[in-house]
Order: sequence, then structure tokens, then C-alpha cells
Amino acid sequence: MKKEKISMKSYFTWSEFDKSVEQIASKCNDLEFSGIYGVPRGGLCLAVALSHKLKINLISKPIKNSLIVDDVYETGITLNNFKDIEGAMFFVLFSKIKPTWWNSVFISEKSEWIVFPWENKLNLQNDRNEYINKRGL
Repeated sequence: MKKEKISMKSYFTWSEFDKSVEQIASKCNDLEFSGIYGVPRGGLCLAVALSHKLKINLISKPIKNSLIVDDVYETGITLNNFKDIEGAMFFVLFSKIKPTWWNSVFISEKSEWIVFPWENKLNLQNDRNEYINKRGL
């Protein structure tokens, strides 16, 4: 991943995304899920890719025994909403803290801003500021 040290931005590439999908799929291949739910917006690309790879239907809301995915676990605000769903398994591409009840492909620093390949780089600073303001970070 290409890093810019001054602003703590990391650019996640499509190639790295594809490798991450393979890694998650290998851990989920022998498991049975009722569907895959991608947390909007960040988890949607991952959910679609895993749906194709694992041949499991996308679902519009998380249900019992589903695979729930997101792009980043930072504060836990998002995934904690789904934590108590019976039999659910959780994956994120990046976690800013050591995973406990969820799984992560990568661990990143709290100060690091990940730029995903599907994001508009021209809106990068606005997206980052909006995220920080919404969460009081």
C-alpha cells in the first residue's frame, strides 16, 4: 500500500482489494451463511465481491447466520449495531484496534486515513472531515 507519511494517508489498490477478498473467502469457504450483508457505504464493494466469490446471496439487512462486512473498524459505532445477531460472522478490511469479536485483514494506525480505490480522490478531504465530525474524533 502506498503511504504518504506527512498526512498519514494510505492508498488501498484494487489489487490489494482482490487479495483481501481471496483471504476472507478462504476463511469462510467451508462455512454456511444465510447471506452476506455489506454495511453501507464502505462494506458494499466487499460484500458484492464476496457474494460472487463465495456464491452467497447479498441481503438487504443482516440476519441470523449472516456474514457482515465493512471497510474499516475504527470506533465500533457501526459494527456494534449488529454484534448481537445470532451466528453472524464479521469481517473488515482494516481495523484500527486489535480485533476481538470481529475479523480483520489488516491492522492500521488510528491516525491513518485509508483511501479506497472506489472513492473519489477529489473529495478525499471533505469525506475525511465529514467522517471525523460525525464521530467527534
